Amino acid sequence: MSSLPVTRPAADELKEVLLSEEQVRARVAELAADISRDYTGRDLVLVTVLRGGIFFLADLSRALTIPAALDFMAITSYTADSPSGVARLLKDLDEEITGRHVLLVEDIIDTGLTAAYLLRVLHTRNPASVAICTLLDKTARRIVPTLPIRYRGFEIPDAFVVGYGLDFRQQYRHLPYIAVLKEEPETSLSLPG
Repeated sequence: MSSLPVTRPAADELKEVLLSEEQVRARVAELAADISRDYTGRDLVLVTVLRGGIFFLADLSRALTIPAALDFMAITSYTADSPSGVARLLKDLDEEITGRHVLLVEDIIDTGLTAAYLLRVLHTRNPASVAICTLLDKTARRIVPTLPIRYRGFEIPDAFVVGYGLDFRQQYRHLPYIAVLKEEPETSLSLPG
């Protein structure tokens, strides 16, 4: 099996730093404080989508002052090859969520298609409640008009962003800040987001 060579992303590939490491860290702490206050005494399960969401989930969960279970899902992407918009679950939850409070932790919501799909899946498990916490909200690209976004880190402009778990072809996830790529890649309608 051959794979593409892995190269380190060059700093000149980034147009600008949109959100600094300090801004991200401070906002994650604020979100964790709000979640800790709102879910005190409740059986909370934080769920994120692999892979990008793990950075935000890890930092958010460490900043909580209440206990919370962590779980992960993985889904297929909408692509030009699947114009019907059908998504498929690749990795399901390991935790039972019936009667528990579920917080879907998203790195970014743009079209809202991923979040809407995941909410439908989660609601079939009869949780006590389901809400969304997203670090980044790109409302300019929203297709799904209403989502239960209870916690929002930052509203961002319609730009292709990387860093803090967000990638382009598996690059840039390691950046501790959110940056805009110089050249926006051609993208098809994709599920994460």
